[in-house]
Amino acid sequence: MTFGGGSEMTRRLDADRPPESPLLLVLRGLREVGLGPTWAGIRHAVRTRWIEAKFANPDRPLRGFSLLLAFLRRLPTPPAAFPPAAFPPPGPVVRTPGRLRSIRSIHSIRLIRLIRLIRLPPSLTYTFDHALLTLTAAGAGHLRVRIQPHNGEGSGEARKGGKTTGLKPGTRNLEPGTWNLEIETCLCTISPDDGRLSLHAPEGALIAEEAAPVGWTAEGRGLLRWRLPADGHCYGLGQRTLGLDLRGHVCVNWNTDPRTYDAGDDPVNLCVPFLLVLHDGGRQGYGLFLRNTTRSRFDLGASEPGVLTIEVEDEVVEYDLFYGPSLVEVLRQYTEETGRPPLFPLWSLGYHQSRWSYYPESRVRRLARDFRETYRVPCDAIHLDIHYMDGYRCFTWDPERFPDPEGLIADLHAQGFKVVTIVDPGIKADRGYRVFREGVERGMFCRYPDGKVAIGPVWPGDCAFPDFTDPKVREWWGSLHRDLVEAGVDGIWDDMNEPSLFGEDGATLPGPVRHDLDGAGGDHRRAHNVYGLNMARATYEGLLRLRPDRRPFVLTRSGWAGVQQYAAHWTGDNRSTWESLRLTVPMVLGLGLSGIPFTGADIGGFAGFATGELFTRWLQLGVFLPFFRAHTVFDSPDQEPWSWGEPYLSINRETIRLRYRLLPYLYTALWQATQTGLPIARPLFLTFQDDPETHTLEDQFLCGDHLLIAPVLEEGATRRSVYLPAGVWYDFWTDERHEGPGRVEVETPLDRIPVFARAGAVIPMGPPMEHVGQRPVSPLTLHVYPGEGESWLYEDDGETLAHRTGDYRLTRFEVQGEDGRIELHREVQGAFPGCDRFRVVVHGWGKAPEVAGGDIGAVAYDPDRRLLILEGGPFRTLSIR
Repeated sequence: MTFGGGSEMTRRLDADRPPESPLLLVLRGLREVGLGPTWAGIRHAVRTRWIEAKFANPDRPLRGFSLLLAFLRRLPTPPAAFPPAAFPPPGPVVRTPGRLRSIRSIHSIRLIRLIRLIRLPPSLTYTFDHALLTLTAAGAGHLRVRIQPHNGEGSGEARKGGKTTGLKPGTRNLEPGTWNLEIETCLCTISPDDGRLSLHAPEGALIAEEAAPVGWTAEGRGLLRWRLPADGHCYGLGQRTLGLDLRGHVCVNWNTDPRTYDAGDDPVNLCVPFLLVLHDGGRQGYGLFLRNTTRSRFDLGASEPGVLTIEVEDEVVEYDLFYGPSLVEVLRQYTEETGRPPLFPLWSLGYHQSRWSYYPESRVRRLARDFRETYRVPCDAIHLDIHYMDGYRCFTWDPERFPDPEGLIADLHAQGFKVVTIVDPGIKADRGYRVFREGVERGMFCRYPDGKVAIGPVWPGDCAFPDFTDPKVREWWGSLHRDLVEAGVDGIWDDMNEPSLFGEDGATLPGPVRHDLDGAGGDHRRAHNVYGLNMARATYEGLLRLRPDRRPFVLTRSGWAGVQQYAAHWTGDNRSTWESLRLTVPMVLGLGLSGIPFTGADIGGFAGFATGELFTRWLQLGVFLPFFRAHTVFDSPDQEPWSWGEPYLSINRETIRLRYRLLPYLYTALWQATQTGLPIARPLFLTFQDDPETHTLEDQFLCGDHLLIAPVLEEGATRRSVYLPAGVWYDFWTDERHEGPGRVEVETPLDRIPVFARAGAVIPMGPPMEHVGQRPVSPLTLHVYPGEGESWLYEDDGETLAHRTGDYRLTRFEVQGEDGRIELHREVQGAFPGCDRFRVVVHGWGKAPEVAGGDIGAVAYDPDRRLLILEGGPFRTLSIR
């Protein structure tokens, strides 16, 4: 069944279906909707089916007996919006493009013999018997494709100019040949017989090719089919529970609240229709970004080995192709198109503590006291879940649980804590509630085609939902945060924004619900996937207006391509199991490969009860992930770093202290993400693409440029195997030197996980601290690992937007030489007064040193540990022999 109104052909097929007994329909339907967990959920399921039936054709809504009959027919079946697993397989293709008839530019310039154009256009449109194919060169190696049946209409037009998803129009020119288009770094070939595309590298190697012409089913769905090479690997597509390499799986793009999830559940909270393909032994890499926001499905060789089938609930199909050949270059192009993250405040890289929920005020104060006084564990942020609100009404405080939020937050600030509050999109349908009343009066909520406000059940009961695809709604929503900001709240946690409603699994707004879509207009089937993205955007932009001198921090559960411009993300409601811990690494890596670099998971797991060992191993992994937060469900025991006593308390304390010492390194990696789109947590193949062994590794990763992390993922494990790519690697804990490529067996006592530093690295580390800003980072410790390499250090004030006008410092380090002689070079640019006092620690040094260059004071050499320690001021070059 097509989501929303569907095509006219779908409606005719529904009308031709043989009627069933009305009594049988009612009995079957009540049995189905009775599966909802609450009466509110059952009411919503019935209401959704009624709305879907009434507005199957929004231009001709049904009434009377016709409506009742259509409703009864829908009652026993899932609403068209969910569950996503019910997304029916594609029907037979009833239309293909046919043969090429003509070519024109977007300026309608005539062709000369189909070979030359009077001038080079930014786009070319190929007219086939039954379809129009438009190709746009949007950059070197970047091709934008739009194909539609004649007179088709689709969501591509609804996003013209990129207003909803923040995408940029293409501007580069195409080089037309007989049937070829040169796009600077690759060649696109178009078949005149059926419109199939293929891409070739300049030297002739095949990059990608369609296995069949684009087709359309009777239901009006578009179908793309691309060949998957035998050695091809598939990555990305947002938040997935299917492993890092998605080949052999089916992935649906429809943001869904799974309540909790296990390995293999799909889809979940945040889908991104961006796929990276790596093949030819790592020599060829490309990306495909589907621009349609309607529901889609990527069949990655599951149904037909060797074929990628992309099915779109739309007649107009739009997508971009990005050619590397390196996946780093593909990511650079993709994030240039969809946006890169802002430089989040430095404190957001600290440790966050959360649960559902910390209340009342006395409980929050005790938590802060436990961190600072009782257990001396570092922490930067305390998150308040929904119980801080008055009856789950957003932007309010419960007057009994939190009688003085301003005083509480001021006291927390004095102790070095930041406060992050949850906000949901559901606004309680209560005329006495200012936000609801104002939203109705000003037309801020989603509505049915008949103009009535769309209502659905969430935490407060029946709720209305802002239409975040409307610019005026986004501005209004942002302004609603004023009371929270004035109370001192530092960050906002956007939850339930798939949007998720109570009822059946995957319950959301009905398909016919109308949205503005930045002036284009459309229904929920086009708006659903970008709902969370636009909520995060509204929140981020609102905080920026309310506090223009401070960087916003927004955390979102759902989103779409481009959400990285506005928010951090976590992997949703996982479980307190070892399996869920094992899922964390490929999920975070997959999100990073989808352009979303600031991610993490609920440490210890959300649903269930973590053991001390599980929490500790998860915490040790979390140190090296961008977002570092522990969170747990409502009825769980305490799940703080000290909750299991010793030895876990001491280990967890030192683990979190390591996170704070690594902040200069992690903050630099975050800055790199803002400049290049390169994720902070990276699969090894991003750096070692020519090593096939790395192409399927999903239990280890690189943190930043130089640290290789191999978390302990099995209960009771005391050893694990670690793969080291080519080059020299130093054990972070013991300084033992290893040479790759190859595997090593590493001891994994409870107090640490395997970490390796790459030869040639400079790892900047600060002092231990209880929270960001507690003490100056000077002197900064530079851990130097002999070899050949380049490293960076980024510094600014960590809080304001002054870096946008040049108030930052960027330092480049270069290490040259080894075997008893190295040089450390330092180049500085930028106006920010960064750290100029250093403690240089050279690892693996085997003799008494001779040091020249720089303002060097104390020199110490430890032959047993093979460490050389230098202390001093600024330098340009240090020569050590």
